Amino acid sequence: MTPSDDPAVAPEDDAAAIRAQLGRPARGRWQVASRCHLRLPVVLEAHPVLEDGAPFPTLYWLTCPLARRRVSRLEQLGGVRAWTERLEGDPDLRAAFDRSQAAYATARAARLPPDSPDLVRLRGGVGGAEGGVKCLHAHYAHARAGGDNPIGREVAGQVEPLDCATPCVAGGQRNLAWREPDASPTRP
Repeated sequence: MTPSDDPAVAPEDDAAAIRAQLGRPARGRWQVASRCHLRLPVVLEAHPVLEDGAPFPTLYWLTCPLARRRVSRLEQLGGVRAWTERLEGDPDLRAAFDRSQAAYATARAARLPPDSPDLVRLRGGVGGAEGGVKCLHAHYAHARAGGDNPIGREVAGQVEPLDCATPCVAGGQRNLAWREPDASPTRP
């Protein structure tokens, strides 16, 4: 996997932007799966296994500081617990969630050779969760990257638009002029 399949953005520019967004380099092999309107990475698709053989914790990794901040607020307000309760009480939602988890696990497995011993170690769906909601960041990243994820879709409705007027990264460095756009009444 290359850092970016978008010819308009050089891979080294993506690597610098992600390093600035995360405050450290991205681990493992990856490519940009989603960008914001300013053409900066929002979500990475990561290879399921790191170079040292350790499993990577998620297939889709949220890098956008604005999205991470907004999703963190939802988690701080009890979002994971609320989704777990919703899944327990809504059979249709549970069925859609289970389909999403299975599709995620299948997509992750497809990135490995059929005889890979890692197929046994990498279990669960979004974020490695088995049966429950583990991390709203991972569900949002999955949906943002194009996955059919009912939790991620609803989280997206609460954190988007990612409407920064000033880029979070400039010249490969965290842009000190970046500020979170004012939240609308429908967002946290």
